[in-house]
Amino acid sequence: MDADAREITRLWRVYRTVHQMCHDRNYLVASSDLDRSLDKFKSEYAPNGKVDRARLTFVVQKKDDPTSQMFVFFPDDKSVGIKPIKDYIAKMTKESVTSGIVVYRNTLTPSAAKVMSQISGKYRMEKFNEADLLVNITEHELVPQHKVLNDEQKREILKRYRLKETQLPRIQQDDPVARYYGMNRGQVVQIIRPSETAGRYVTYRMCM
Repeated sequence: MDADAREITRLWRVYRTVHQMCHDRNYLVASSDLDRSLDKFKSEYAPNGKVDRARLTFVVQKKDDPTSQMFVFFPDDKSVGIKPIKDYIAKMTKESVTSGIVVYRNTLTPSAAKVMSQISGKYRMEKFNEADLLVNITEHELVPQHKVLNDEQKREILKRYRLKETQLPRIQQDDPVARYYGMNRGQVVQIIRPSETAGRYVTYRMCM
């Protein structure tokens, strides 16, 4: 397999994982995007033997809130600087989209990362290295089932167990699974593990 073919296969795996991640975050994702074959990916995005990353950009909307949308960008630069990030922010602003994900090839310059962090508040931009998305970590046999709770479910859990937020075990925002689900500080995740005695063992963690 030559370098271009390896690159196409690599991007196909990344593109598929990103769509799975959006689906698991409760965004609307077509089944054709979740199940796209390598041959279909090649014909759509690499008809000339090379992938045009700009064409991979897509936008999704929340299942329960059409006004809540998210862009996913694939910069072509091996080292992503300020310019493409500012271009993405401008596009998000123009389209009134407040969330974005940047999937970069090799590195993100410190100045670009700083620009992304400075827009926090009204806008949120996340960054993922392509290497981190080659496989879906939630499908690994050693990763238990995770479910991010909404605000109402969180209140019910705290009430049921008579707990304060500070009494819950914690999960860091940079934890790989927390990043996969795009968890914000203060959100609670339900973790379900198999148990030989009880069938399953349920715990809760709050994102910090």
